[in-house]
Amino acid sequence: MAQGFAALLRAEDFAEIVKLFAPPLRAAVSAEALRLAWAAEAGGQGGVRRIGEPVSEPGEAGLVRVRIPVACANGGFTVVTSVGDDGLLHGLRLAPENEAEWQPPHYADPARFTEREVLLGTGPLAVPGTLSLPVGPGPWPAAVLLGGGGAFDRDESSGPNKPLKDLAWGLASRQVAVLRFDKATFAHPDRLPPDFTMADEYLPHALAAVQLLRQQPEVAADRIHLLGHSMGGKVAPRIAAADPSIAGLVLLAADAQPMHEAAVRVARHLAALAPGPSTDEAVAALTRQAALVSGPELTPDIPSEMLPLGFSAAYWLDLRGYDPVATAAGLACPMLILQGGRDYQVTVADDLTHWQAALADRPEVAIRIHRDANHLFIPGSGPATPAEYALPGHVEPAVVAEIATWLARR
Repeated sequence: MAQGFAALLRAEDFAEIVKLFAPPLRAAVSAEALRLAWAAEAGGQGGVRRIGEPVSEPGEAGLVRVRIPVACANGGFTVVTSVGDDGLLHGLRLAPENEAEWQPPHYADPARFTEREVLLGTGPLAVPGTLSLPVGPGPWPAAVLLGGGGAFDRDESSGPNKPLKDLAWGLASRQVAVLRFDKATFAHPDRLPPDFTMADEYLPHALAAVQLLRQQPEVAADRIHLLGHSMGGKVAPRIAAADPSIAGLVLLAADAQPMHEAAVRVARHLAALAPGPSTDEAVAALTRQAALVSGPELTPDIPSEMLPLGFSAAYWLDLRGYDPVATAAGLACPMLILQGGRDYQVTVADDLTHWQAALADRPEVAIRIHRDANHLFIPGSGPATPAEYALPGHVEPAVVAEIATWLARR
């Protein structure tokens, strides 16, 4: 199976590769998305020179982990997947050539907080999480962390980086209680109903997290906030509208542009890193799919294969009916909105300007741009590329300090 997968990679036959995916992976990754991710990773390192032989090793849950080395003109990366007893691929990621393990940021002091496991929600979609509590009686301000779009774990792991763990440990070291959790798309990809929406993805577990924090004697029940990154920031106003007791919102790189439009914009950006017929074809296909989302033809029975990113029609209809900026403008709670100046996924021009237009004149809303930060709020220089995410780094200390100070003042 691994040899066949490697051969398809050499041929860049992404339509056939997707046929090898187990159903949960097939639902999460389309051929177009895989083609663009491959082109961006390879283009950012000077183009593919050679794809090596697969190396297998025992994995978790009875799976066999497979690593396929990819040599590029200016470096390389590794394709990591797992093969199950069903002969299908389970999970797929493009990892750095010499992948480093996450290390705590210098601003985190594990002696200043404790952590324990929690369970949020009930039934088959209940998800595990981690509660970080500062040492001492409190009561402390608190934040529920909301990860970005995709099947993310509680740390929002991305290669060697864990931006939500950086935030959790950094804030807990500064006397803020933090609760973060695995998304249902990560914990239960095989149990999600076909009409699963963004509201289903976030609201039940976020509201359960707020309720659990409210029950902790170390937490100030009237100072529980939402801290959302990327899509987590987009959905945060919706959650706050459902629970008016939420004390405030911290929105990090929260997208305001309709997601199907943003997907095309980002795809064009990635295609420019590795121009060619293959990437042009992927952008054209995604553009056609996005047009279907925008038009009156979008109905619940449209198959997900015809829509962007493999999301269902129900998911897109729910997204299309939600305006995060207008929802935020209807809230009375204070907000801190932060944006990375080097972010090409959520940008100042395409997203932050919408938040500024609606909220900049509100005294309880603070809006800041961290000029050197990318989408993960990791500092860097020059134009950001996907290859940058493969380098180990940490959320900028100034971002953690600004959030902690803002929460302490609330």
